[in-house]
Amino acid sequence: MSAVLELKEKTPVSQLPASEFSLYRLRVEDYEKMVEYGIFDEDEKIELWDGILVEMSPKGTKHANAIRRISREIEKKLGERIIFSAQDPIRLDDFSEPEPDVVLLVPPVEKYDFSHPTPKDIYLVMEIADSSIEKDRRKAASYAQNGILQYLLLNLNTNEIEDYREPSADGYRFKKTYTENESFNLVAFPDVEIKVGDLLPPKSEDEQ
Repeated sequence: MSAVLELKEKTPVSQLPASEFSLYRLRVEDYEKMVEYGIFDEDEKIELWDGILVEMSPKGTKHANAIRRISREIEKKLGERIIFSAQDPIRLDDFSEPEPDVVLLVPPVEKYDFSHPTPKDIYLVMEIADSSIEKDRRKAASYAQNGILQYLLLNLNTNEIEDYREPSADGYRFKKTYTENESFNLVAFPDVEIKVGDLLPPKSEDEQ
């Protein structure tokens, strides 16, 4: 037996390099069956990305209320032209079923009685980020590759919105950052203009 083989046999699996393994990617169907059969605790915050189970970041007070503010502004401007979905699953492709903070869906709501929305049902995806900002930026590539028309990232650290649009296989071709004093429009509804400041929590006394 060679020294290399002998070393591998005596080395715990947890200490072997990743290159030694053929990884199995979970398909959406696998994941949904695991959820259905109660394999995961209801309090476990996980989502499926590219066949891998990923732990979701906890939601703080600012994060949670930002979603409520966004809901109020979007529904005020768009009404029944959209279905507003918050932190619910979407089927991005065969290996990804994320739960974005905000998704604007094509109505009617009855379309989603028996299956999660897919990219053709989605006008816009939006994430709200503070400590998760870099992770949320990396999500842009997957959203672009699956044809999501517009991806918005609300950065609570800088009070800005990063606007990604023009999806392609290589990522979004267009990105622009708007400050809290600026406004932006929606790709699916170009007549609708939204003020960044209307989506942000009020500043604390220390920030004013």
